[in-house]
Amino acid sequence: MYEIIEKEELGATIKLIKIHAPLVAGKALAGQFVILRIHDEGERVPVTIADFDREKGTITCVFQEVGRTTRELGTFKEGECLRDFVGPLGMPSHIENYGRVACVGGGVGVAPVYPIARALKEAGNEVISIIGARTKDLIFWEDRMGAASSELLVATDDGSYARKGFVTDLLKEVIEDKGIDLCLAIGPLPMMRAVCGLTKNYGIKTVVSLNSLMVDGTGMCGCCRVTVGGETRFSCVDGPEFDGHQVDFAELARRSTIYKDQEKISLERYEEKGPQPHRCRCGGEE
Repeated sequence: MYEIIEKEELGATIKLIKIHAPLVAGKALAGQFVILRIHDEGERVPVTIADFDREKGTITCVFQEVGRTTRELGTFKEGECLRDFVGPLGMPSHIENYGRVACVGGGVGVAPVYPIARALKEAGNEVISIIGARTKDLIFWEDRMGAASSELLVATDDGSYARKGFVTDLLKEVIEDKGIDLCLAIGPLPMMRAVCGLTKNYGIKTVVSLNSLMVDGTGMCGCCRVTVGGETRFSCVDGPEFDGHQVDFAELARRSTIYKDQEKISLERYEEKGPQPHRCRCGGEE
């Protein structure tokens, strides 16, 4: 069992859990992910690694309560355990000294951007991080991102905090004012697509992280297939990071809603019944 040793509420519907998983922490690198299962009756859910501590043997995950599983995961308390916690999976971020790098995080995408920005800065890059969300309540880890960056810019869609506007507005200003050698973007599909559309006009290499549909996380099921440069790739084993200018975002958007009706039914059933008695502490069943 994998014990939750720390839990924190970062914002509206956004939660952090720190899991004791020494074997995973010992191998984890920026850009990788895990697949977890909350109990014996739970589904497999991919979550990007937001941080790791090799000495303490912990993995930090940040998630937003959207569907049935993340809603139930949000009710877990410190001391309770997850049934499965598999990883690290996926290819790690390619880290080298590019020069000046823009790291763009939208919404919960700020969490997976953080360890990559940190690694890029440690490699000698000038890291300009841009984070944004719809409203102030969804902004988190501003302090962490600031420490991992040479410069941090913040935007909210509604102007409730910092700069009013989109992350692409700030990115465009950075590009035209200073220029950048590489852009990394993680967040909602529309945001990543908009970032790639902008950087393509300037000929700036752009990397995106694709958390598409996943089941086994080892390339066996094919659920996470994406079209990159006209060829089929699996985000679990070939990614999750890809050249954003080569990604077929229209196809990815269609596939991301393929189980929308089933997900709605599952969430409605959960809201009717509430958490089921499958959860356990490290000492056994509650």
